[in-house]
Amino acid sequence: MLSFADFMQLALYHPELGYYRQTRRRVGRGKGTDFYTASTSGAVFGELVAAACVGLLGGEVAARQHVFVEIGAEPDGGVLTGVTHPFASARTVRVGEPIDLTGPCVVFSNELFDAQPLRRFVRRGPDWRELGVELRGDTLHEIELAPCAESWLPDDAPEGYVFDAPRAAGELASAIASQPWIGLFVAFDYGKSFAELATATPAGTARAYFQHTQSNDLLARPGDQDLTAHVCWDWLADAIARAGFGRSVVESQESFFIRHAGAFLSQTMAAEAARLSQRKLALLQLLHPSHLGQKFQVLHARRENR
Repeated sequence: MLSFADFMQLALYHPELGYYRQTRRRVGRGKGTDFYTASTSGAVFGELVAAACVGLLGGEVAARQHVFVEIGAEPDGGVLTGVTHPFASARTVRVGEPIDLTGPCVVFSNELFDAQPLRRFVRRGPDWRELGVELRGDTLHEIELAPCAESWLPDDAPEGYVFDAPRAAGELASAIASQPWIGLFVAFDYGKSFAELATATPAGTARAYFQHTQSNDLLARPGDQDLTAHVCWDWLADAIARAGFGRSVVESQESFFIRHAGAFLSQTMAAEAARLSQRKLALLQLLHPSHLGQKFQVLHARRENR
């Protein structure tokens, strides 16, 4: 018998069998992939990220003093692969590698926090019960564990309400922010406020993805399907604030790029105006509200001194 968080940790990160530890292609539209992200749009996503981060740092002079560090990059490359940028250097931290941050940095992630193990709870009468996983014969089953009273659980919820608590995401943000570096923290992901998670998602937000099909069967195919849930932006903001970061801003992906990479967008759209190119299609996918523009959000904050 395991808590759901322990099951998710094994299913995603077991050193040999975990979904994210296997050397196979997960992201893209090709055969055998399970989902696509902004990085599927090609180099234009990295160009937008670089332009926005340069803008947030105050220009290329400041950017040249910072190392761009991508945490959780896929094995086949990072967001700045093939992208001309002004940063002092760029490096990637893969799943399972130690996170070592010092000096001026831009710390970037794309869909890192939604893939961290989460705790699941269900409301039963006046209590919250944590959900676990049990093996019966050769089949996994969801079970309810003993009542619990974590201080951060919602005070009130109707019978049967499922609260998916992405606590490990906040712990990871804290571990990243507590290291001796200064600069810019930028996280692309999909999430909700605590109030939304506590009142507007009665079935929880945890989902499985297998070959581009979304499923609610979280226990099927352990190690072969992705497991994910919305992050809690409030918890991530609180985690980095405790480490001395200034006020966090959460914006839609569309708003983030328009506000902070506006000059790059204007130049690119002008250059592509007369044709329906792959770059123009990629920009539309990244920015349009009905595609990735509103589905994803970006949390960013700065720390000047450490």
